Amino acid sequence: MHELVPLIRLLDIAGLAVFAVTGVLVAVRKRVDLISACFFALVTAVGGGTLRDLLIDAPVFWMHDASPVLLCVAVALAAWLVPLRWWPDRALEWFDAAGLAVYSVYGASKAIQFGVPLIPAVAAGVITACTGGVVRDITLGVPSILMRHELYVSPALTASLLYVGLGWAGLAAPLPAILGVSAGFALRGAAIRWGLAWPPHPGN
Repeated sequence: MHELVPLIRLLDIAGLAVFAVTGVLVAVRKRVDLISACFFALVTAVGGGTLRDLLIDAPVFWMHDASPVLLCVAVALAAWLVPLRWWPDRALEWFDAAGLAVYSVYGASKAIQFGVPLIPAVAAGVITACTGGVVRDITLGVPSILMRHELYVSPALTASLLYVGLGWAGLAAPLPAILGVSAGFALRGAAIRWGLAWPPHPGN
């Protein structure tokens, strides 16, 4: 496990940063002020991890370490300075896809570190990845990303399940993490590019 610590820490930082960017992008589209943008960056980045830590009986990570808060504020300030017209049209979706893939693996990994069995650890990865975006959308009053007709939870589940399954099968680190993140991002990217979705309920 010790050899994985640098990689896991890197995943945490990457997940925080890209989710913070998505919070800012949604916020500036609503023309909020800078302080509010920092708030939305923070709640988006830490929302899923907060719920995960409460569920796995771990110390809530950003309450015991100032660096996640400082990182989110720094990202928010940097993103705020970039004119909205400079961002690609689907920048929000692609940053969100990256955060989704990274935090699915990170969330599962942290759950396992705290002694959570494998199947609940997979669920913890999905919760970590998806909750922040839901909180962001609800607080900003935009349609939840979960309600869009595209694969979203499925890529998170794919990343988390692949990471946990490959680790359980004995594949040497860091391959389970790399493959899990790559698969989750690829599936979410395909959904963004081609609108992939499961068939909806027929409603009868």
